[in-house]
Amino acid sequence: MAAILSVLQHTSCPQNIAFHFVASASASTSLLRAAISSSFPCLNFRVYTFDDSSVSRLISTSIRSALDCPLNYARSYLANIIPLCVRRVVYLDSDLVLVDDIAKLAATPLGEQSVLAAPEYCNANFTSYFTPDFLVQSFSITDIRGQKTLLLQHRCHGDYTTKIEEWMELQKRIRIYELGSLPPFLLVFAGEIVPVDHRWNQHGLGGDNFRGLCRDLHPGPASLLHWSGKGKPWARLDANRPCPLDALWAPYDLLQTPFALDS
Repeated sequence: MAAILSVLQHTSCPQNIAFHFVASASASTSLLRAAISSSFPCLNFRVYTFDDSSVSRLISTSIRSALDCPLNYARSYLANIIPLCVRRVVYLDSDLVLVDDIAKLAATPLGEQSVLAAPEYCNANFTSYFTPDFLVQSFSITDIRGQKTLLLQHRCHGDYTTKIEEWMELQKRIRIYELGSLPPFLLVFAGEIVPVDHRWNQHGLGGDNFRGLCRDLHPGPASLLHWSGKGKPWARLDANRPCPLDALWAPYDLLQTPFALDS
């Protein structure tokens, strides 16, 4: 809800934005629709059910159990979930808020060949992503970019979902990576990802609740604040133990700040 509110508050044309929510098959989509409609009566949105069974058999355990949720892999199936009439999608996690116009991100030029854009992450430690067995298998990655803010464009050529599943099947046999759904995504799109300025993913703000670790903002401007990590701002606010940056989340938390969208 905070992410939705932040998108609407910072865009110049909220009436031009359509939201597509992907929910687990085990979730109550009727309750989700009711919650969204009551908070944002004029919102243009649809809810899709993601069949967990399509990916559950392919998931191997990662270094964080939270990353093993089948819904984390739904982005690999968006081309099959969202209608073809939707030509471009900005994929957002739920633990973030925007402080800039999402239309700027959606307008990122992808060119003729690329179908994906993502914020650059120049300080990635590859040993956190891939195991020594990956190198033993003599695979190579020409370019690694990623994180959780993705811009996707529907294209008919290339069955990317099948290629992602092939990497996941290999991972089940030979453990070649560590971090959930992101490594197979990177392996399939390596060298074909259009770079987006890192201002669109100020990530890692969640820190680590278990160690009491809070994070600071990265240097430079920010358009999107992402509370990735073990700590979530809503949990800390509810517990009255917020990190300093959680004050940036609080104005968008509808439980903290009641809000009604104008008709």
